[in-house]
Amino acid sequence: MMAGATQRVIRVLIVEDSAVTREFLLHLLSRDRVFQVVGMARNGLEGVEQAERLRPDVILMDVYMPRMNGYEATRQIMERVPSPIVMVSANFNRDEVAMTFEALKAGALAVVEKPGGPDHPKHGETTRLLLQTVRLMAEVKVIRRWPKHKHPVPPTPVPAKSDQRIRLVAIGASTGGPGVVAEILAGLPAAPPILLVQHIAPGFTTGLAEWLNRGTRLEVKPAKSGEAVRPGTVYLAPEGLQMGITKDARIRLTREPAEDGFCPSVTHLFHSVAESYGRSAIGILLTGMGRDGASGLQRLRDAGGVTMVQDEESSVVFGMPAEAIRLGAAEYVLSPEQISGTIRSLVSHGKS
Repeated sequence: MMAGATQRVIRVLIVEDSAVTREFLLHLLSRDRVFQVVGMARNGLEGVEQAERLRPDVILMDVYMPRMNGYEATRQIMERVPSPIVMVSANFNRDEVAMTFEALKAGALAVVEKPGGPDHPKHGETTRLLLQTVRLMAEVKVIRRWPKHKHPVPPTPVPAKSDQRIRLVAIGASTGGPGVVAEILAGLPAAPPILLVQHIAPGFTTGLAEWLNRGTRLEVKPAKSGEAVRPGTVYLAPEGLQMGITKDARIRLTREPAEDGFCPSVTHLFHSVAESYGRSAIGILLTGMGRDGASGLQRLRDAGGVTMVQDEESSVVFGMPAEAIRLGAAEYVLSPEQISGTIRSLVSHGKS
């Protein structure tokens, strides 16, 4: 930072029913001058009221609360006063995790594990991730999400290569991704094997797979090293491992350095798919910060694969798709509904 420059203060609203946790979060945020806690609400109803009155830069939102839970509070805030919302969840509680992902679908930007106390072995890690996430999400310009009005979906683009047989789909997503992934999978009654990298906080991968399973006819599961991929199944990259695919259609999980700042990395996945499947693969890059996946999608397009990115209008954060477009990696720029339709069209073309 240049001498004399002042850093913008991030105004935070804490919505949490536990007085002990409210004070603990206040303590964690107050240690850094960049954060200013402007309000503390005891339930979702108070959270909505304070969000409208205080207009915070970021809201830290609990999941289970009296009078109004975190999911419903998120819906109402995104309708009335759209704000960056970070869900603070206990990742060991399956019902809480499921509601957390519903809140992400409703417009919350991210989820972090509820930090443990100073004596907890993960105290430092969870605290660092919480503060880092609040900083990052404060930069996101959110839009009104509810109520949603369905607009007519433009016709699905006609596939450019009608002789192509699609044998694999690879999807990468980050901020705003879970809800979009759920929407795309819900539009696929059947599909070739799908490999998915979704940037998510540690501890939430299994919960994400379980939540996605509820809304699709496909099977969604964390990937296992060496397993043979099969149609109708979505393989979710485990945390801390890079996921790829071999030429004999087996999952490859490796402990390798981060690519584009992430492990698992979308770019790593796309590079592997380009090498092993080439023109018989579809690569899809969805909403997210940064550039992960863009160069990998370019490699897949160079290898003859079909490449798509999510359009700006439907993206929570247009960073990753925009970088892919800048590189010339995107063959199609589509809404989530169009992505599902194009996958169906390409797969059916290959069978005819």
